[in-house]
Parts: sequence; structure tokens; C-alpha cells
Amino acid sequence: MESGVKSYCRTFPIVFKKSNGSILSDEYGVEYLDFLSGCGSLNYGHNHPHLKAKLIEYINSDGVTLSMDLFSIAKENFLKKFSEIILQPRNLKYCIQFPGPTGSNAVEAAIKLARKVTNRSNVIAFTNGFHGCSLGSLALTGSSHHRGHSSSLLTNVNRIPYDGYLGEKIDTADMLDKVLSDPSSGFDMPAAIIFETIQGEGGLSIASPIWAQKLQRIAKKFGILIIVDDIQAGCGRSGDFFSFEALNIVPDIVCLAKSISGFGLPMSLVLIKPEYDLWLPGEHNGTFRGNNHAFITAAAALELFWEESSFEIEVRRKASLLKNILQKLAEQYGLSVKGRGLMLGLEFNNPETAALVQKECFSRKLIVELCGPRSEVLKLLPPLNVSDQELKMATSIIENSLSICMTQYQKNISCVEAM
Repeated sequence: MESGVKSYCRTFPIVFKKSNGSILSDEYGVEYLDFLSGCGSLNYGHNHPHLKAKLIEYINSDGVTLSMDLFSIAKENFLKKFSEIILQPRNLKYCIQFPGPTGSNAVEAAIKLARKVTNRSNVIAFTNGFHGCSLGSLALTGSSHHRGHSSSLLTNVNRIPYDGYLGEKIDTADMLDKVLSDPSSGFDMPAAIIFETIQGEGGLSIASPIWAQKLQRIAKKFGILIIVDDIQAGCGRSGDFFSFEALNIVPDIVCLAKSISGFGLPMSLVLIKPEYDLWLPGEHNGTFRGNNHAFITAAAALELFWEESSFEIEVRRKASLLKNILQKLAEQYGLSVKGRGLMLGLEFNNPETAALVQKECFSRKLIVELCGPRSEVLKLLPPLNVSDQELKMATSIIENSLSICMTQYQKNISCVEAM
């Protein structure tokens, strides 16, 4: 009965029944190591016991489920914890908008607000960027696969090459400065520059601090707002709570979703510098912007994982461990390591080989996805609280899969050359 638009289940054709931590179990009890993590929505794994207990306690007390933007105890507590645990220690002054349940909702709201603040309509986005599939966010997304038959509706966006897209010697931030400085470049002065510091779907390319800082200076020079889409790379995935922290920039607007609820419940945020919060009451809204169950688990996750620095330190240690293992595999098989934090991958020269390795990993009970413009990057998104044993188990499966698939690929190449 399900539409042909379904995708992940085509790659992983299993009926799943249970989940716990890093493990998904199918209807027959067969266990799979999950390094997809709800496409980055399950940074603390499946059904974390503490978050689950808090949610069950709240439901059993007849706590409000849906409140739209009415005041609620659950929302008040989340806002308090987010301010005390995340914003204040980082000296970040943002007000918070609840735009709706999805990341695309957050991007749409951010762009709409930037256009209102600046009284401009154009937006700068980047090659291989992914920001969602509703029309406003889709206009910012680079993928032709997703843009598809909506192309005639996707307007008011200029696309610039991302950091490193044209090679190490060409600084694309300088290119942007040049075209914005030239009144005959054909670029209308933009309302916003939106980018991911780590391109989640675009192939795990990363923005350098120098490049990101240049973008911020350019934005200030021309009165443009900087929007960081931290939907997949945020909430600790990069090694810091916000992925832009390591770049030493402070965006004007930040989009969060995916793992902000901590439990896989729909929730997104737009963080806005107070001077740009020019919304009129109800000017941008949505029925499901008050998911109190998500507020409960989000607050619990902040308390449990982020109140002390030890969790952040552990994420960075595990990221270093994983990167070192992947680097050795990359050197052995002529691949490249992409990404940052616990958002890492192996880039293949041939997308077909990447698909074969992914398939072989799945046959060995490891779930990993592909990303990149040609699906040439094997992407690992383990839970941030993954164990060292699970990391080593996953990389062992990848190593065995590489051994089989790369050998087969070389044989196929030899056969073609012999013909």
C-alpha cells in the first residue's frame, strides 16, 4: 500500500520489530548494528532508558501532549534547560522559535525571516547542500534528484561552490565576495547565506574555519544574515554541541532538528539573534510546533548528556578512534576519509563499489547509508554513546566487506580490460 517514493527500506528490506541502543532487531530476533541512527535523529541510540522513563512518567501523569504555542510546563522546562546548559555556557544569545516538527520547517522559517529582516529575496546556497524537500528549502538544495519536477518553482537562489569544491587553490568565499561587489555580476544582493558546516547528504565535505570566518565577514560587509543549517551536524554530532563552534563563528540564525528531541520525536528549532526576531504574532505558525513529548525527552537528554563536559570529551575520543581506523582502511584501499566528529565516511572512486560495500555490510548485519552527489561515500552515523566494542565491530565488518568487494571490483576491471 505504501507509495513508490519509499527509499531506505529498498536498501534494507527487513521488517524491524525492536530497538535498543545501537541495535535494531527484526521480526525474527536477528540483530543489526545501526550506524544510520535515523539519519542522525538518534544521537543517543534507540529507546534510551532514562529518556524513555521520563517520557512514560510524563504520559502517565496526563501531561499535555499537543499545545501548539500555548505555555506548558514541558516547554518551560526545556527552554530553561536549553538556556542554562547550552546557550549560557557558550555565551550565545538567541531567542527560540518552534516552527514545526521537521528540519525543513526550520529552514523555511529561517529563510522567510531573513527575507523579512533584510527586505531582500535572494539567498546564497552552496553546491551539494541539502536543506529539505519542501519548496523553500528545496530551492536551496543542490541535488537534481530531489529538485526533480519542481525546478520551475525553485527561484531566488544563487548557488556558489562550497569550500574546496574547485580544489584547494581556489577560495570560493573570495569568489562570493567578488560577485557581490560587482554590480554587473547578475547576483541580486542576498538576504541570507545558508550553509552546512558538514554536508550531511552532499558527501561529508567540511567547511574550514578560515572559509567560514570569511563568509561571516562578507555577510557583515553587505548586511546579509548567516544561517547555519545544523540539522544533521548539530546536537553533538560534530564533537561540539553546535558544529559551528569549532569554526569560531556565531551565526545570525541556526536551524536545529533531528536529534534535538533526543528520542527520535519530531521537533525543530530556529535560534535567532534577538535583534532579528521581527516576527509578528502568528506570522509563521504550524499546528504541531508544540510537541510536549519531545520537550520532555529533549530536556532529559540535555540534563543527562550535556550538563557536564565528560560526554563531549568522550564523543571526541570516539570520533578520533573511528577516524584513525577509517584512515588505515582508506590508505589500504585507495579511499578518502570524509567528515568530522562522529559523522565520518569513506569516499570511493566508483559509486558502484560503494553500493557493493554497503550491501555486503548489510549482509553482515551492519546498517550504513551512502551519501554524496553520486552516492559514492559510505557514511557512518553511530549513536554518540556507542561503545568502543561496537565501533570496532562495525569497522571490522567494513574491513571484511572492503576486502571482498574491492577484490571483486579489481577482477571486473581486469576482465573488461582483457576484452
